[in-house]
Amino acid sequence: MSEKIIMINDLRSPMLTVPAEADAPTGRLVDALGRPLHDLRISVTDRCNFRCVYCMPKEVFDKDYAYLPHSELLSFEEITRVARIFIAHGVEKIRLTGGEPLLRKNLERLVGMLRALPTPSGRPLDLTLTTNGSLLARKAQALKEAGLDRVTVSLDALDEAMFRRMNDVDFSVADVLHGLDAAHAAGLGPIKVNMVVKGGTNDGQILPMARHFKGSPFILRFIEYMDVGASNGWNMDEVIPSAEVIRRIGAELPVAPTSANYAGETAARWRYLDGSGEVGVISSVTQAFCHDCSRLRLSTEGKLYTCLFATRGNDLRALLRTGRADEELSAAVAQLWRGRTDRYSETRTIDTSGLAPGAKRVEMSYIGG
Repeated sequence: MSEKIIMINDLRSPMLTVPAEADAPTGRLVDALGRPLHDLRISVTDRCNFRCVYCMPKEVFDKDYAYLPHSELLSFEEITRVARIFIAHGVEKIRLTGGEPLLRKNLERLVGMLRALPTPSGRPLDLTLTTNGSLLARKAQALKEAGLDRVTVSLDALDEAMFRRMNDVDFSVADVLHGLDAAHAAGLGPIKVNMVVKGGTNDGQILPMARHFKGSPFILRFIEYMDVGASNGWNMDEVIPSAEVIRRIGAELPVAPTSANYAGETAARWRYLDGSGEVGVISSVTQAFCHDCSRLRLSTEGKLYTCLFATRGNDLRALLRTGRADEELSAAVAQLWRGRTDRYSETRTIDTSGLAPGAKRVEMSYIGG
């Protein structure tokens, strides 16, 4: 195995434990800090066809990189079973992610299985997907027909040369834009476009991106470059604060703050004063939003992560594959969430020295952003 490989499959992950006694789910599960369980992010693959410099850099995720074998991935039936349990505990939104989720074969079948799940309130599940857009044009209609509500597409530059350098596989901007148009035509929406802003790399694209998507059917969001995982060489000096992003946009395209769509929304919303839409900023470094984080992450092979910046997960697949009843799985999940105290971004130090010696955060490509 190449010495450059970063082991994202943490063999130390403990199996979830089943409490001796447990109440039936009420749909109002809260953690130790009073935060409800509302969002479940499911990584369906650890593979991606891009090699973005801030996520899966080519020097780490090279041709010798060891991906998970198919037998270790959760099956669609296992994912659906787990999702049903989480919905009973209060989850109202499920986001499929990766890696690049559209690389998972027959993903539309999983979408249809999740769409069929009932919720305690009777309201439809909010079912979304995050993608780099490379396969979106050919998949959009099938995803919509299967029951997907909307998509979020990553696009880090409009400048062709810069975008090809950032994805590092020579993929073109035009193909991503084509995927966006196909998703819109299929009726997926509202569609969000996420740009990770890395200082000294693509911050010169802030205004071109804002100009391009202003007045379009798409909602542009700028994300501060985050210290996720161990492979992206994160440096605080490369973080462009969201306040600076808004200052640059507002100097040419006047904006004003507007209210959040729902409690716990990660993006701060700003509307153009001429009424031509909105722009969002996700300030995960400079203005942490841990205090109302309602997200739980399920990895490709069935580990639960209570924080994006976690150093290890809790093994749910082991329970799934040892014949435990749904009631036992539900009790184990509830116990995990009730004990959750994570608030990494609120306690972050610039050099991230708060980690235990030798500890490494899980890679974003493994549990999704």
